[in-house]
Amino acid sequence: MAASPHTVPPCFIHTFSFTISIFCHRKEVSGLKKNKTMIVAFLAPAVIMFAIIFVYPIIRTVAMSFFKIEGVTDAISKWQFSGLANYIKLFNTQLFRISMWNIFRIWFFGGLIVMGLALLFAAILTSGIRFKSAFRAIIYMPNVVSAVALATMWLQYVFSPKFGLFKSIGDMLHWKWLSKFQWLDPDHLFLALLVAYCFGMVGYHMLIFASGIERIGSDYFEAATLDGANRIQQFRYITLPLLKGVTKTNITMWSVSSAGFFLWSQLFSMVVSNTQTITPVVYMYQNIFGAGNSVTERNSGIGAAVGVLLSACVVIIFIVCNKIFKDDDIEF
Repeated sequence: MAASPHTVPPCFIHTFSFTISIFCHRKEVSGLKKNKTMIVAFLAPAVIMFAIIFVYPIIRTVAMSFFKIEGVTDAISKWQFSGLANYIKLFNTQLFRISMWNIFRIWFFGGLIVMGLALLFAAILTSGIRFKSAFRAIIYMPNVVSAVALATMWLQYVFSPKFGLFKSIGDMLHWKWLSKFQWLDPDHLFLALLVAYCFGMVGYHMLIFASGIERIGSDYFEAATLDGANRIQQFRYITLPLLKGVTKTNITMWSVSSAGFFLWSQLFSMVVSNTQTITPVVYMYQNIFGAGNSVTERNSGIGAAVGVLLSACVVIIFIVCNKIFKDDDIEF
C-alpha cells in the first residue's frame, strides 16, 4: 500500500526524537553547570568566613603552642621555637596541675549533680503535673540572670557568715553545723563555687532532657502500663534507653562549658590570692595577659598549649561518649 502524502516516515520521527533528546540533555548539563556556579557563589562567602574565623585561629593556636611568644599579637618573626617545652613545663607546674584537678572535679562531681537533678526535674515536668510551664520557667530562670549578678547573690546573700540564707536556715532549724559553716573560707571556697555553679546550670540541661522525653511516643508507656509496669520501671526500661542521644548531647555540652570555666572562678577569687578555684582557662589568661604577675610568666605559647589540651580533653570525652552511648536501632 502506498504511503499517504501526509504520513511522516518512521526514520524521520526517530531522527527528530534523537535530536530533541540531545538538545534536552545539553540544556540539563547547562542547567547543572549554572546550578553549580550558583551553589559555589552562595557558599563561597560562608566558607571563606568559616576559614577565617574558625579554621585559621585553630591552626594558629596549635602552631603557637610550640613556640615561646611574649605577646599574642606578635609577628611570626618574633616567635621562638621551643618544641614540646611548653607542654612539658605545663605538666611540671604545680599551679597548672591544681587547675586541671579543679576542672576535673567541676566536670565530674558537678556533672553528676547537674545531670541527676536535670533528669529528675525533666521527668517530673513531663509527667503531666499542673503548672508545668511555670515550674519550667522558674528552674530555667538562673540561666537568664547574668553570671555576675548570680555570683554576687550567692556570695553576699547565701554564703554570707553574718546574714546569709544558709545561716538563717541553720538558725531556724537549730542546725549549728549549717549556721556555723564557713562557706567562703579557703578550705570550703571550692565547694561553695561548685554549689553555686551547679544551681545555675541545672535548668539548661533540664530543657534538653525534657525535649528528649517529650519526643518519646505515648504508646510505649501505655503498653508498659497494660503490662503492669509502674512509673519507676517505665523510666528505667523505656525513658532512659531512649534518651541515649540526648544524654550524649548533654554530656558534650557540659564538657564544653566546663572546659571554658572562667567567669565564676574569677568572681569567687583571683588566682593570686587563692588557688582553690583556679581553672585552666584562668591560668591561660594569666599567661597571655598577666604581665607583671608573680604567679605566672607572660608566654602566649603556654596559653595556646593550655587551649590545645582543653580541646583535646573535650574531643576525648566526645569519642568516649560515642563509644558508650552507641546509636542502637531504637525508634521513637
